[in-house]
Amino acid sequence: MTTPLRSRLGRFGAWLHPGYGDAARTEFAVEAEELGYPTVWLGLGTASVADLTFAERILGATESIIVATAIVNMWTNDAATVAASYRRLTAAYGERFLLGVGIGHPEAVATYRTPYATMVDYLDQLDAAGVPVDGRILAALGPRALTLAAARTLGTHPYLVVPEHTREARAILGPDVVIAPEQTVVVDPDPGAARKIARAFVTDPYLTLSNYTNNLRRFGYTDADLDGQGSDRLIDDLVPHGNAEVVAARLQAHLAAGADHVGVQILTAGGASPMPGYRALAAELFN
Repeated sequence: MTTPLRSRLGRFGAWLHPGYGDAARTEFAVEAEELGYPTVWLGLGTASVADLTFAERILGATESIIVATAIVNMWTNDAATVAASYRRLTAAYGERFLLGVGIGHPEAVATYRTPYATMVDYLDQLDAAGVPVDGRILAALGPRALTLAAARTLGTHPYLVVPEHTREARAILGPDVVIAPEQTVVVDPDPGAARKIARAFVTDPYLTLSNYTNNLRRFGYTDADLDGQGSDRLIDDLVPHGNAEVVAARLQAHLAAGADHVGVQILTAGGASPMPGYRALAAELFN
C-alpha cells in the first residue's frame, strides 16, 4: 500500500527562493535530500511555469524527495496546461510531486479579480483534467480560503504566517487536513545582523501587500507594527533568528500549534547559499 503523501512530507522541508535560479536550486535540492529533508518547496512567484519543467528537473536529479510547487500562480498559468504537466510528472515519478497552487496578490497581477471565484474555477478545471484532490495543495490565509483548501485539496500551504495562524487554521479545519506553513528564518546568532537581513526581506515587498498585512492585523499586529520597515516585534515573529538550536525550537512552535509540516526558508546576507543553514538545522531537526 502506498504511504499517504501527508505522512511522506515529513515534519520539515527546505523552501527554496526563486532568486537563486534554477541551476543553484537543483544543487540545493540534491543536497537537501542527502541531509534528510523529505520535501523541497520550489518558490515560483508569479512566473509562467505551466509546463512544470523546473519541477521535473528537480525530480530527475533526486531519488526520493517530494517536490512541491510554492506556488503555481493561477493568474499566469493555464489550468489545463498545468494539469497536463502534472499528469506527465506523476506518470514518470509517481507521488513524489505535489502541485501547490494559489492566487498570489492583487498588487502583483494586473488582471487580479474575484479571487475566491477564481480559485474555485481553477480547482474545477484541475478536477476536470484529472488532478486528484490529494495531489494538490492551496496557498490560503483567511478562513474562507482555508475552508476551500480543506474541501478541494490536500490542505494549505500558507506563507509568512505566525504559529497563531497555524493554531487558528487547525481549529477551523479539524484534524484531517494538511497544514504546511512556510517559515522564513535566519540562522545567525548575531541578533542585529539577523534582524537586518530579516527586515529587508519583510519590508519589500511583503509590507506593501494587502493580503499579508490584513492577515497580520487579524493576529494582533497594529499599524505601529506594520508601518515603515516594521517593528522589531513583527520582524522577529515573522523571521525567527538565532543559532541552529534556537531556530529549530522556533520551528517546532508551528508543529505545537497543529501544523503537519513546515517549509523552512533560510535567508542569508547578500544572497549567499542557504545550505550552511540547512546543514546546521538538519543536525538539530533530524537527530
